[in-house]
Amino acid sequence: MPADVIPVVRGEFSIEDPWRTPSAADAHPLRLSTDGSAPRLATTVAVYYDRRCLNVLFSAVDDEQVVATLTGHDDPIYDEDVVEAFLAPVTPSIYYEIEASPLATVFDARIESLGGIRQTMKADRAWNCEGLFVAIRRLMAAPKPARVDTLIRIPFASLGRDVPEPDETWWANFYRIDRHPGGDEYSAWSPTLKDPADFHVTASFGRILFRP
Repeated sequence: MPADVIPVVRGEFSIEDPWRTPSAADAHPLRLSTDGSAPRLATTVAVYYDRRCLNVLFSAVDDEQVVATLTGHDDPIYDEDVVEAFLAPVTPSIYYEIEASPLATVFDARIESLGGIRQTMKADRAWNCEGLFVAIRRLMAAPKPARVDTLIRIPFASLGRDVPEPDETWWANFYRIDRHPGGDEYSAWSPTLKDPADFHVTASFGRILFRP
């Protein structure tokens, strides 16, 4: 059930105000990865690009304590709260997995998945997204965070790509994992419809379309 295409508009990134997005960069909701229904905790993703990077901004409501303890690069942050971007510039069989935790800890890997499923994929964890920038903002509602915003700036050069041409399309998907005492929640922009939840399903990737 691939999601509709996300138009990726061009805009300038501001280090003084990294949370500002171009007015045309719409926020797209994530749904439960297992069945496409509305999640208990809402999450949106907005995507735009500039002359150097693809910018991905997640905004996630959180009603419990944020679960984040790991601080080392490539630690298994997917076992805690995390947001994830899967990007396949050329073919869904080769994609880049980039994750960020609420502590701005990063996990990144290059995935080869000729079969399109987790069981046969090969993950190169030695691959690093050079020049990656992650910023975290917590908007508080006492006594717990009301929202956690995560900005991920991914240099095109780190993916071996030039700045995309107008109307260029990539395969992509965007995810969130929220760990919760009452049950973990797995959300996706384009639900993979696997139960138990599984994000590594390339047939469920949507598209991002670069606009001038």
